[in-house]
Amino acid sequence: MPVEVQVLAYAGLLQYLQFVLMAVPLNIQLGVQYTGGPRDEPQEARGVPGRLKRAMDNHFEGLILFTIAVAVVVLGDAGSALTAKAAWTYLAARILYVPAYASGIPLLRSAIWFVGFAATFVMLLAAVM
Repeated sequence: MPVEVQVLAYAGLLQYLQFVLMAVPLNIQLGVQYTGGPRDEPQEARGVPGRLKRAMDNHFEGLILFTIAVAVVVLGDAGSALTAKAAWTYLAARILYVPAYASGIPLLRSAIWFVGFAATFVMLLAAVM
């Protein structure tokens, strides 16, 4: 299995972990009646549960671009040490992003997000060059 695909699988597992990390405090805050119901009246999570929810949603968005990058690298037979390193960098950034976002430290999550975003860009650029 190409390294980039393996890292994509780990990124998928991270998404599952983020869901669990978010779901428990969100259910406690909003209540099972609300989260298990039809949610006709929107409620927004606040504090750490809200930040965990937004971090998870952000990973869905980043995962789309990363998946495209992995597909282009693998299907274009453009895998290299650079694309493998960029893939691992993306995953490391996404792992660090969760506690950084949950902590609420200003600018930290943005800096970490940019590292993962740039790593994905490097993969795409390396594949087409």
